[in-house]
Amino acid sequence: MSQFAQVLLSGLSTGSIYALAAIGFTLIWQAAQTVNFAQGEFVMLPAFFVLVAINFLGMPLWLALLFGLLMAVLVLGLLFKKLIVEPMLPKTGLPLIIATMALSILLKESVKEFYGAEAQPFPDILPQQTMNLAGAVISVQDILNLVISITAVVALTLFLNRTITGRSMQATAQNPAVATILGIDTKRMVLYTFLINAGLAALASFLISPLYLAKFSNGETLGVVAFIAAIVGGFNQIRGAIAGGLLIGVLDNLTATYITAEYRAALPLVLLILIILWRPQGLLGTDEGRQV
Repeated sequence: MSQFAQVLLSGLSTGSIYALAAIGFTLIWQAAQTVNFAQGEFVMLPAFFVLVAINFLGMPLWLALLFGLLMAVLVLGLLFKKLIVEPMLPKTGLPLIIATMALSILLKESVKEFYGAEAQPFPDILPQQTMNLAGAVISVQDILNLVISITAVVALTLFLNRTITGRSMQATAQNPAVATILGIDTKRMVLYTFLINAGLAALASFLISPLYLAKFSNGETLGVVAFIAAIVGGFNQIRGAIAGGLLIGVLDNLTATYITAEYRAALPLVLLILIILWRPQGLLGTDEGRQV
């Protein structure tokens, strides 16, 4: 029982980080009606911003984290929206999806070229101690990862549901034309969505990099898992992305511990197939009717 508690908590901790990345897919979908296939690289890159700040600019850890967050918001939020998405918004669909695929390759190869292909140790930002709880050895880092991720999600939910700006962002996502008629600055609301996505990606990067090191190829795995989590939970619902991320994190750990670790990478794909066959809109998603 104690081992099960440890595995469950560890799975929830990792799954909550997956959820942060999965929310990004949902936000970009709602803002631009496209799938950002560079989302995995969006989670990979902020860790290298921090390493550059520490190793080349000589910043202390707290300032390097702030630098990494600001750079993520600037590059992965503002510049991504202005230079790639905004010029292609009238076209959306396949051209924009292909553009995000190209961006994914560009970011990955750029990090590999300028920082190296070897995995880089990332400084611990959370305590590494363990605590004994009812016979289970619980990692403090896992607890804090889960608490921080949940806090970020709750804060985002409250912002979207309880503030004028958040409600304007939701109105823009649901019907941009009507939102414009009502006097909402839809371009600004879409920009806010991209900035929030960049911030969540940076947070996910800071939490997961101490566990898996910083490597240029991290985005491949994180992107696939987060994408599947978004689909499993419901691609058009933030709560669905959260549920999908937590579910995959827990099932992954349970499978590796009690069955086999050899095929754990296949688990998200199996879950994806089952969900598509049984409930295509996802566990918590809703059907979207679109005119063609």
